[in-house]
Amino acid sequence: MGMDLNLLTMFAAVADTGNFRAAADRLGVTRSAVSQGIRRLEETIGQPLFQRTTRSVRLTEEGERFLETVHSPLLEIGAALETARSASGMPHGLLRVAVTSIAERFLSGPLVAEFAIAYPGITLDVTVTDEEFDIVAAGFDAGVRLGEVIEQDMVAVSLTGEQRQVAVATPRYFERHGIPQHPRDLAGHRCIGWRPSPETAPYRWEFERDGQEFDVAVEPQVTTNDMLLMIRTALADGGITFGIEETFAPYIRRGELVTVLDDWLAPFAGFYLYFPGRRSVTPKLRALIEHVRKFRMRVPPL
Repeated sequence: MGMDLNLLTMFAAVADTGNFRAAADRLGVTRSAVSQGIRRLEETIGQPLFQRTTRSVRLTEEGERFLETVHSPLLEIGAALETARSASGMPHGLLRVAVTSIAERFLSGPLVAEFAIAYPGITLDVTVTDEEFDIVAAGFDAGVRLGEVIEQDMVAVSLTGEQRQVAVATPRYFERHGIPQHPRDLAGHRCIGWRPSPETAPYRWEFERDGQEFDVAVEPQVTTNDMLLMIRTALADGGITFGIEETFAPYIRRGELVTVLDDWLAPFAGFYLYFPGRRSVTPKLRALIEHVRKFRMRVPPL
């Protein structure tokens, strides 16, 4: 008797999430069904695949080896099934994308809204995260990040042109505290910084002059992983903040924020939609790729 492929799907979901309930939610079944399915799979194999405690679920050594064996074939089977289902109709299914919080073009609303309207059969699940991880191992179909940090084995499709970072504050703040003429002058200013997580140091502000790159640890008085809080604090005359120019563009156009140190801030490669090149592209992902390409050509920079 052949093995039920649903058991392999359950196994991969539990291995990915590290949690029976989370795996059940992803698959749209009950926690009991997942638990029983994993037990049946372990009985079939004759080896425990997970170490279970009251707080966590972890793969055993045998489980890790089994995951390495079945992970790629499962992805290929899923892609083949989706391609077959979509051959005579519109793409459909769940499309999971991990997007950095600073990818304003993707997160500003129109790109996602237009995609949802054009492809009603696709459920787009966007996770906004600045953590660095293997999107394939985490169960994502694609990601959006700056080109300079994308792994070389990924296929990257340009979402924006070149980008630039800027230092901004309100005109009132600069009237009260003066305008820095050199990045080192930032040490005398109240700064609003960013960090991806509580465990990491605040991001060092990067500058360039005459081909020489350097960064400045500004020791921000306010630090957060929320770009919206950074903007709101700056708009309230809270200090100088730093980030991708597109993020601040609406406020700069209205004169609510002004840039400084522009001569020290050079352009760099922008944002890309990226996905693994070693597996076939599903119809739902192909739809997003084409949408991103058309959106970039049609919609001007923010």
